[in-house]
Amino acid sequence: MIPARLRRRVDRTGLAVGAMVVLALAVRLAALGSRPLHWDEARVGYWSLRYLESGFFSYRPVAGGPLVYLLARPSLALFGTTDFALRLPFALAGALLPGAALLFRARLGNDETVALAAIFALNPLLVYYGQFARGDVLAAGFALLVLGFAVRLLDGGSRWNAYGLAAAAALAIAASGFGIVALACLGVAGVLVFDHAALVASSRPVATRLGELVARARGSATPAARALLVFVGLYVFTFAPRAGETDTAGLYTPGTILAALDAALFGSIRRLVGVRVVHRYPHYTHEYFPYLGDLLGTLAVAAVPLSILALGAFFVDRYTANGPRALVSVGAYWAGTALVFVPMLSEVSAPWLGVHVVVPLALPGAVALAALVRWGQRALDAGDASRVAAAVLIFGALFAQTGAVAASEVYGPTERDTDLAHYAQPNAEFASFRENVSGWIGETDDAGADVLYYGSSMYVADTADAYPPVPASWGERLPVTWYVARADADTRSVANAAELRTMSDVPSVVIAPATERGTIAPLLDGYVAHEYDTALWGRGVVVFVKN
Repeated sequence: MIPARLRRRVDRTGLAVGAMVVLALAVRLAALGSRPLHWDEARVGYWSLRYLESGFFSYRPVAGGPLVYLLARPSLALFGTTDFALRLPFALAGALLPGAALLFRARLGNDETVALAAIFALNPLLVYYGQFARGDVLAAGFALLVLGFAVRLLDGGSRWNAYGLAAAAALAIAASGFGIVALACLGVAGVLVFDHAALVASSRPVATRLGELVARARGSATPAARALLVFVGLYVFTFAPRAGETDTAGLYTPGTILAALDAALFGSIRRLVGVRVVHRYPHYTHEYFPYLGDLLGTLAVAAVPLSILALGAFFVDRYTANGPRALVSVGAYWAGTALVFVPMLSEVSAPWLGVHVVVPLALPGAVALAALVRWGQRALDAGDASRVAAAVLIFGALFAQTGAVAASEVYGPTERDTDLAHYAQPNAEFASFRENVSGWIGETDDAGADVLYYGSSMYVADTADAYPPVPASWGERLPVTWYVARADADTRSVANAAELRTMSDVPSVVIAPATERGTIAPLLDGYVAHEYDTALWGRGVVVFVKN
């Protein structure tokens, strides 16, 4: 038996949240490397591998936030160039998300805190994209930390919360361009809650309220300045270029530090605005409602129970006698703002956009989930069979839907009808290419090319893919280029059959669009052809392997 005095010292809520972190890690590490890489993941893997080899890195908005590469590179160095190693840091970061619930425990009950951690641990969308080498879960998670540290500051917490807030804001921006969107949506939610609080307090004299604000702000200049330094320092560290073996400016290269600082502080903004704003029109404009419809469809698949719980909590909480709880309102407003603006600002319609709605939706959802558990417990204690049966039915529906989505979407084979998969996710059959390509290439050396890319759509001049930027035709090779690069294969390209005929030594592996199979098959006597879809459907490639 544990003594009563010791039991009082045990932080049961902390232990329960810790258990949710362990559970979150287990469900994200399960089959982490089984799914072939999405095109975006393959891009991250390829440039992280080049960063590992050359030491060169430069922020490019089209390739995602710099934090993604800073995490992927050491993982590849430590654990090898595998799909598992590439995704590992993102899985670990996603698994830590339930721990953020502890930041809100002063505003939540113990059961609500555990419920929040459980939602972060088990929501199918967060699990699926927690196994994904993209920055969306990171960006949404760091934005959540910004809110958590802000709440602790408002509740009289130490100045360390200001430093944590600044660090989380910098890392949210470094994780993804959507980090800026997440912080902006959170800011809108904060303004709405503050405005409501101001209206409630409008009966008090303005001078009194201003005096209280001044009193709270007095003495905070130094911590604020330090927090700003934390933000700028992390921002520079993540966005500054690394020169590596090149002669360009780099953070660690003597004599170029000022240029690297300029690239980090100002060049990154110019690039982001240039790519996402100035040159966005007209190619990446799109109709709004189809994107919104796709996002709602994703939420209907992966977050129906959470959405119902969150909406119920928001409306019940808003119209209770005690008035709305700020944290419930912030979560609902943040999710609603994200639902409006994320599909508007996105350049592609993809299921991962739902992450930016699910994370804030978890705050009111957790309040409702904990209330349901308490209601069921009271019914059980009272022996009310009808209420107990109703509670069992409700929880059965919640867990059945979540479990079914996890079984079919998260851990099931990726097929054309997989709702959580984006089009650029290769189907399950592509795993055969991944498993065989290294054996097909065999031992590599510097004597000549090991893999030949054929066709104008895949043609990239020799060494043009060593450093970014690369031509658009390089993207047509994804995700094949990652699997070829990790085999340490030298590559060459030819644009047409005439060039192929002039080659005296054709490599043992030739990769071409599937539409070119009939053209080059007669030129590759003794080769066996294999066809694969590099997306959920269509976009086929043919791989000729020498016998």
